[in-house]
Amino acid sequence: MNKHDKPGNSKVTVRPVMSYRDMGKFIDVPWHVYADDPLWVPPLRLERRFHFSRFNPFFKHGEWQAWVAFQNGQAVGRISAQIDSLHQERYGTDSGHFGLFECIDDAEVCAALMLNAEAWLASRQIRRVSGPFNLSINQECGILVDGFDTPPVIMMPHSPRWYGRLLEEQGYQPVKDLLAYKVRVDFEIPRVMQILINRFSPKIKLRTLNRNQFDAEMEMLRDIFNDAWSENWGFIPFTREEFAELGSSLRLLLPDEFIQVAEVDGKPSAFMVGLPNLNEVLTELNGSLFPFGWLKLVNRIRNHQIRTGRIPLMGVRKQFHNTPLGLALACLVIDAPRQAGIARGIQEVEMSWILEDNVAMRSILDSIGSEQYKRYRIYGKTL
Repeated sequence: MNKHDKPGNSKVTVRPVMSYRDMGKFIDVPWHVYADDPLWVPPLRLERRFHFSRFNPFFKHGEWQAWVAFQNGQAVGRISAQIDSLHQERYGTDSGHFGLFECIDDAEVCAALMLNAEAWLASRQIRRVSGPFNLSINQECGILVDGFDTPPVIMMPHSPRWYGRLLEEQGYQPVKDLLAYKVRVDFEIPRVMQILINRFSPKIKLRTLNRNQFDAEMEMLRDIFNDAWSENWGFIPFTREEFAELGSSLRLLLPDEFIQVAEVDGKPSAFMVGLPNLNEVLTELNGSLFPFGWLKLVNRIRNHQIRTGRIPLMGVRKQFHNTPLGLALACLVIDAPRQAGIARGIQEVEMSWILEDNVAMRSILDSIGSEQYKRYRIYGKTL
């Protein structure tokens, strides 16, 4: 019998996470679910502890509850339910989310998890639930529905093939698809892109991150991002604390040239952040930085031994959307860090995630020869 099979009439119990010990079991669930999946990348347990603690700035505007499902004494699934006041300000006070969903291939376990999450949300007058969000749209979100043959890159989720089926059996319907593209960093710049760059380059100044004014730079990037993405589906603004935390976590790992800022007439108007794909190292650490994991991580980055990367954040100010100058800005910030990436041994990057209906961005990615290779899905349900 497979370790994920259940004997007849085995009882499923779901318990809320109420203690430090409970949280340990919650964090450990994926090690059981993905035991037979060589492509899964174990998260760092220490980082997960911090993410679920009161120090996470998400909890300044969000409340949550987590649960673990047990079957025959084994933790076999988990889920969270959360309510985000920033989301409700934009999309209605009857909206809530589920997230951090992991589950063996068992409809009974999934049903028990969803029942607890939905009951918690319904008791707080939530009628529209969507997810998974871990814990918000500005963190990991969606379930992998296509592209199971490659491992996830840094800060992107991975899922077994059965998650979509289990959720649909519980009445959840697809709401939005998010796409991931990959492209070689030595791509050839299309002629139309080069013409645009040449035309507008006198107005545009490209620069890298000014580390001497790090806090001010983070605030500037947050301002561009929140403006650039403000009309996108599901948009929630990054708070100052959330973006500062993101910056501090990247500060030690990112070379300055992996953050590119484009200024128009002296005003910061577009940016792009590139990340070395730390999952190449994390896959070897099995969730622990100790005793030598941290050393391995830093050495691989410093010695340019990471071969892939990800572009998780990019934005062009709204005033330039659907204009030739805006297209030139997007092209420039995509093109600018390529030489730095090549110099550091990066061969391929993932651009993620891209909304399926973001036609303008997808056309740019198509023009530089990138390949859409993964698809993630957000599900929703009316309670």
